[in-house]
Order: sequence, then structure tokens, then C-alpha cells
Amino acid sequence: MTKFKDTILVAAMAAFAVLPLAGIEMAYSAARTQTPATKVNYAPIPGGDYKIDPAHSVIGFSIRHYEINWVEGRFKDFDGTIHFDDADITKSSVDFTAKIESVDTGVAARDQHLRKDDFFDAAKYPQMTFKSSRVERKGKNGYVLHGDLTIRGMTKQVAIPFTIAGAIKDSRGNTRFGIEGHTKINRRDYGVNYGGAMPGGGFDIGNEVTINLYLEALKPAPKPAGQ
Repeated sequence: MTKFKDTILVAAMAAFAVLPLAGIEMAYSAARTQTPATKVNYAPIPGGDYKIDPAHSVIGFSIRHYEINWVEGRFKDFDGTIHFDDADITKSSVDFTAKIESVDTGVAARDQHLRKDDFFDAAKYPQMTFKSSRVERKGKNGYVLHGDLTIRGMTKQVAIPFTIAGAIKDSRGNTRFGIEGHTKINRRDYGVNYGGAMPGGGFDIGNEVTINLYLEALKPAPKPAGQ
């Protein structure tokens, strides 16, 4: 009888041990079998001036660490405007400003170091800015945004390939559309020189930085007459 109870106890413990793994596998299985995203019939994007909605946008970056992993971060405090020319998108323009103090990689000590002179020197150069110069069509649905990116007081021309999604009307009647863009820059072009080569090859901190932009542009609904 004792042996039987011991057997039941061991089986129960094994079952509890397997449950988390089963839950993970079920979650992966559910993710794999999710139905595709619903097809959306976007409306044409109206021309005019839009604000970049910081609550639903990301100005992010990623960089190699010791050539074995990636560190990702973002700037949480920023604002920007988009002038959209619906007659000729190549005449559209983008401007944005991000506060260096708002850099966030999820590690407070590292963020403090990034604000120091070794990296961004936020005390001397509190803002990073971008001002577009032109928009170029690229392929059937793609574009390239050209402009001047300024970091640590140094300005370099960059090209940002991007795509557009939208437009839609939100629950308050505002017009929104999305922009996704990615590009790469060399941090040393902007005087960010901290770190160096490793004896076995490569760098402790990568020189190439990938910039990831996920932007939501917002144009408020017209106010009713008399307001």
C-alpha cells in the first residue's frame, strides 16, 4: 500500500513539473495556428499636417554587444510633424526632435552612462534632430526619406527606406496613418567613440547602429462649427 501511495505521489509531482512545459507548448501552438490578420481596406491619406503620436510610436535603435548579442533601446520623449502631400508624396516632409535624456534601454545604470560624454553627452547636446530634404519613390509600395540627422552637434545625411499603412479614422474621428522605416548609421560619424576592438576580432560595442522607426501620424478631426 505504501509503495502504491509513493507511486501516486511521484506521478502527481511529475505531472505538476510537466504542466509549465505543456503550457508553453500550447501557447506556441496557439500562436502558430492564429488566423492571419484581417485585411483592411485603408482610405486614401488626406493631405495636410500631422503630428507624430508619441503614445503609439517608437524611435528605437539596436547595436551589437561583444559580437554575440544585441542591445535595444528607444527615446521615450520626442515630438515631430509630418507634412503629407497627397498630390505628390515626394513633396512631403518630416521633422522630429528627441530628447537625449529620455534614452531607455531597460537598464538604469546603462542609460545613465549613455547620457554621459562617453556617448551622447546629454548635458551639452540635449536633443537629437532630423529634418527631411526629400522623399524618393522606391519600387511599387516603398519610399526613401532623405534628410539631415544631427547627434552631438554633428549633422550627417541619412536615407531611411520606409513604407506607409493607412489611413483610418479612429473612434474620435481623427485621421491616422502608419510609417515603418529602418536604416543604419555609424555611431563614430557622430563622435560616439566609446569602446574598441577585441583581441579576437570584432568590437565590444558595435559601430553600426540600426535605427527602427514605427510612427503613427495623427491629424485631429475638424472641430464642429461654433467651437
